[in-house]
Amino acid sequence: MYKTEPPPVYEVPPSSPPSYSQATGGVPPASPFTPAETYASGPTIVTTIVPLGPGSTHTICPRCYAEIDTTTKTEPGMIAYISGVVIALMGCWLGCCLIPCCIDECMDVHHSCPNCTAYLGRYRR
Repeated sequence: MYKTEPPPVYEVPPSSPPSYSQATGGVPPASPFTPAETYASGPTIVTTIVPLGPGSTHTICPRCYAEIDTTTKTEPGMIAYISGVVIALMGCWLGCCLIPCCIDECMDVHHSCPNCTAYLGRYRR
């Protein structure tokens, strides 16, 4: 006579999939949503990182929590300096090498809050 084998035993699946750090054992990837501290008596505040561009950006200041349009200030960036060195190496060293420092497309834009003057970031070309 044939013997019947007992049915195979399967593990019960977890109630939710593992988190990124449990699955890979590392730090989770960067997210544009950064949860703030949780307070026992209030809701959780979630801040969103707004990408900064070449112009003024409408955002909420993370320091004074005011709804603002950022104040911008331009300064020569790495492209302006590299272009100036290349122009100087080509023989135009009497002042033509300073032209990239006057062109807006070669400038980095620094953003700050007009209320509390907090530095919010830089847009690099």
